[in-house]
Amino acid sequence: MNEPAPPSPAPKTDAPSTYRPHSSPLVRWLLWIAGTVALLLGIAGVFLPVLPTTPFILLAAACYARASERFHRRLLAHPGFGPVIREWEEYRSLPLRTKKYAVALMSLSICVSIWVVSNYPWAQLFLVAVGIGASTWVWRIPSRDDPARQAGAATSRSRSADASR
Repeated sequence: MNEPAPPSPAPKTDAPSTYRPHSSPLVRWLLWIAGTVALLLGIAGVFLPVLPTTPFILLAAACYARASERFHRRLLAHPGFGPVIREWEEYRSLPLRTKKYAVALMSLSICVSIWVVSNYPWAQLFLVAVGIGASTWVWRIPSRDDPARQAGAATSRSRSADASR
């Protein structure tokens, strides 16, 4: 008998997929829509400094992880987005370079926005508060490749070793 051909394999990644499909087809469909919108906004953010890329790509990956294994694996296999997504999914951290880039572009965007709304001091204060809040949140996300964090970890290990003697 003729057996159906196996489905084409998903792109290979270094990390196992964290795909966990939602049990409801309606919710999977809504998550797929949300993931696609987030992905499109993230791609636009590569070219527009007003839109942040990384949060939208991470949101797309989270949506696809519950909606579409194929799209989730494709994001993981992407040479630009995949490493950041894997870093987030495996370690809940962002590379230091990504954090610096995100904070710098957010700061630039906020400064331009403050200049644009120069006639509205309340809007300027709101933008300053949003900029400080968002930058603080991004900067507090751990980075495994942060030299200061690694030096601090080594110092605390040596202190605990000294204390145990």
